[in-house]
Amino acid sequence: MQASLRVRPLVPEDAAQARLWDAYVLRHPLGTFFHLSGWARVVNRVWGHRCYLLGAWQGSHLVGVLPLGEIDSLLFGHSLTSMPFAVYGGVLADSEWVASALEQAAIGLASSLSTSHLELRYLNKRHADWPQQDLYVTFRKELSGDDEANMLAIPRKQRAMVRKGLSAGLRHEIDPDAGRFFALFADNVHRHGTPAMSRAWFEGL
Repeated sequence: MQASLRVRPLVPEDAAQARLWDAYVLRHPLGTFFHLSGWARVVNRVWGHRCYLLGAWQGSHLVGVLPLGEIDSLLFGHSLTSMPFAVYGGVLADSEWVASALEQAAIGLASSLSTSHLELRYLNKRHADWPQQDLYVTFRKELSGDDEANMLAIPRKQRAMVRKGLSAGLRHEIDPDAGRFFALFADNVHRHGTPAMSRAWFEGL
């Protein structure tokens, strides 16, 4: 059975293949937003970085995926990453054997592209002997169906600020584009001394 495993790329622009890929990501317990085919499409369209969606197949069944993006620039060097502009990525697979096959395929691709390194941004550590960096922290909180229970889960001082905002008429709106969000985002990062990512990136997302 193991001999039947094939690793080959999917085409992000092919709608049928993208649906198959995304269905796998959505049902995998470690799948993230950044594994979805749309992330690769936007990275390619907005930034011009070539992306590879490696799929592992047993017969007609997709049993593992690994999205990768190639960055080759004077500023950031030449690398292969899962995924660029994302905090998570890496292999999603039905088994350890499939995961290893996808990682080996990624190592082979990185070598064929002559990149300086391959970076896999796993949610959980997989290889104790691989170089690692702790750059991000994930916070998760289950939400209750009861609004007041959710309010009481907020620390007291912050909860008072939320209640003050609600009493002042705080509301939400869904805008037709990213303009108002981008203005707020750009102002915030500029005040922290960081250049803003392009509005086209947010429109693409």
